[in-house]
Amino acid sequence: MQVFRQIDTEGAALVGWGLHVMLLAPETENGRCRTEIRLAGLGGIVWREADVFNALDAVINAHHNFGLFVVECDPFGGMDVGRQIVAMLRKGGPDLPAILVSRNCDEQIFPVGQHEPIELRAPLTAVALRVGFEHALRGRLIYSAA
Repeated sequence: MQVFRQIDTEGAALVGWGLHVMLLAPETENGRCRTEIRLAGLGGIVWREADVFNALDAVINAHHNFGLFVVECDPFGGMDVGRQIVAMLRKGGPDLPAILVSRNCDEQIFPVGQHEPIELRAPLTAVALRVGFEHALRGRLIYSAA
């Protein structure tokens, strides 16, 4: 006998409620990309940039007090370039958690250190993004009164 239990997602807490997220991803034909939609679904306020230096400038100057930096690496040259972008971000000042997404990711990495970026395999699944999102924000938990 099989029993299916549907999980009530309406009552599930949004992980990054109100968190400003900078998404470095190319422009799409229909406006929003899948990663942007999923980040917003986790409660983030997503700011998408298609240019590396505009994204870094916005985050370094803290126009919106960003809490997370996400890079879709493949359009910009792969995972190695994504790591270089995060290194440039770190040199600029803010020590934001970062998530790198690439098809060339052989193994998804959830580092112990706060300063290392999380590496996820593309195309992103909802579960992988949620786990990566929660892992990136593990030091920034906000508790609400019951």
